Amino acid sequence: MRWKENDMKACMRNSDGSAAGGGKLGKIITVTSGKGGTGKTTSTAAISSCLAALGRRTLCIDCDVGLRNLDIALGMTDYSVSDFTDVLSGATPLEEACHEHPKIPGLFFLSAPVFLDVSDIEAGAMDELCKSAREKFDFCLIDSPAGVGEGFSLAARNADIVVVVATGDHMSMRGAHRAASILADSGAGEIRLLVNRVSARRFRRLRSTVDNVIDAVGAQLIGIVAEDETVVMAGATGTPLVLYRDGRASRQFLSIARRLTGENVPLGRFL
Repeated sequence: MRWKENDMKACMRNSDGSAAGGGKLGKIITVTSGKGGTGKTTSTAAISSCLAALGRRTLCIDCDVGLRNLDIALGMTDYSVSDFTDVLSGATPLEEACHEHPKIPGLFFLSAPVFLDVSDIEAGAMDELCKSAREKFDFCLIDSPAGVGEGFSLAARNADIVVVVATGDHMSMRGAHRAASILADSGAGEIRLLVNRVSARRFRRLRSTVDNVIDAVGAQLIGIVAEDETVVMAGATGTPLVLYRDGRASRQFLSIARRLTGENVPLGRFL
């Protein structure tokens, strides 16, 4: 079942029933992983769309230079006209470069460039972009490249919160631990762990548990997301996951978004 229009309107408010805004500076949240294939980009799209559905004015920035996919996960491929280098160069103001989602009010997207070397991007210019995003949005989610190279550092340098996405396999856990360690050593903001693609069958075969992932990565848990067919369907159809109301993963990402807004949402049971 998809979200109906009145369901979306009912969700498009803060937990206290008020509209988004209030004059405070927004938060920068970077979503990253130690290796590819963990569902990092899908998680970025899902969390940001949930934040917008909760009434928070939210900007998504794809920082995966040369390998951008966030537009597909958001269903905004046709809206990737400008990229963040247009803002960095001063050619286009942020609010003109980003585009609002056609189905989710309050959700905006800014693409990554296709052809550019990350080393050519000035850190100071990215700092100014993030400063502008804080002033104009409640939340800005940055989809980091996988791994711990220059793109990773660029995406995380202004983050108030870095969400490290990991699955239950040992390579993912090792990569996530490496990413979390580098972030901690660099004095990054709050580091949180999202354990993705959790299923009892898979974890039994891997001889792993969510507790094992937490211990291996060494970061505080922000949420767990189950293995869910609707995630695959959302990606295949270019439909934001929040529009699949009956999906277990959709509900779990919504709980993560609520925690990021400051709500006390219990984590519930996990493996």
